[in-house]
Amino acid sequence: MNETKHNSTIEVRVPASTANLGAGFDCFGLALDLHLVVRATLLPADSSSASRVRSRGESGSATLPQSAETNLIFQAMRLAAQRQGGVLPPMRLAVHNAIPLASGLGSSAAAIVAGIALGFAVCGKKDFSAAADMQSALTYATEIEGHADNAGAALMGGLAVTLVRGDGSVAFVRKNWPQEIRAVAVTPNFTLATSKARAALPPSVARADAVSNLQRTAMLVAALDAHRHDLIWDALQDRLHQPYRQNLIPGLAEILQLPRTPGLLGVALSGAGPTAVAFATEGFEDIGKTMTACFQRRGLNATTRILSIADQGATIEQPRQRSRRR
Repeated sequence: MNETKHNSTIEVRVPASTANLGAGFDCFGLALDLHLVVRATLLPADSSSASRVRSRGESGSATLPQSAETNLIFQAMRLAAQRQGGVLPPMRLAVHNAIPLASGLGSSAAAIVAGIALGFAVCGKKDFSAAADMQSALTYATEIEGHADNAGAALMGGLAVTLVRGDGSVAFVRKNWPQEIRAVAVTPNFTLATSKARAALPPSVARADAVSNLQRTAMLVAALDAHRHDLIWDALQDRLHQPYRQNLIPGLAEILQLPRTPGLLGVALSGAGPTAVAFATEGFEDIGKTMTACFQRRGLNATTRILSIADQGATIEQPRQRSRRR
């Protein structure tokens, strides 16, 4: 296998994502136009320097260099390289992250996918165009992340529909998302660990609730294919996770009960939260203000992001080396 030469630089760009989309619990991931960018500078294999990471953006403004061993991007990079038969050289990782952490916008999935993409690149693979490479990358990401929805969207862009087989491999289909439908993501100023959000779910559900979610998950795909925007509101209704998680997020219950307004197609909890996301074709700012007010009434400030859907998933580039002046 051809490996990337040392002393070279590789850059990967990965989108944020919103998962579940209401009823599609652990099924749907949708890529959002908000990105994590990681630049890896590979050092000579005989370098005495240890790998280091420097981050700025949502992960901390211009933080001091950190050991790579505890960094999720580096850990995913090493796993991918090992599985692809390569060995990581020492390196410097420069991270610029625009995705808020522990917010339900796929920050951990983006980090994992960035690492896997870089691991592939070190082994000489610069894209995921081959189905086998995409399959491997998504399976690695799911092994680390524990679920495939956000990782699928981060890898492929658009709407990712995934399922995890009994052997741990992942089946996936990428679908186009109507560009006129944008996401209004409102993030309250506190974080919620995915583990805590999952712990709030009951160990079993009633058959009627399971059937309701199955119907709505199927309907969302059918409505998008048929351009039936009027059906998206019903398709986003959930009985499996949002009723339990809303107790962890002050103001979410009110957001999920917002009435229909012009342009608003539906509202859902983004992933495990605490971000709430609305899908709309117009009135984006007003929708954001209405959602923000629900959090503010419960004593929480919030950040509103009006986002287009990212058609492109993880991309790998090899930036041109700057020529030195003589």
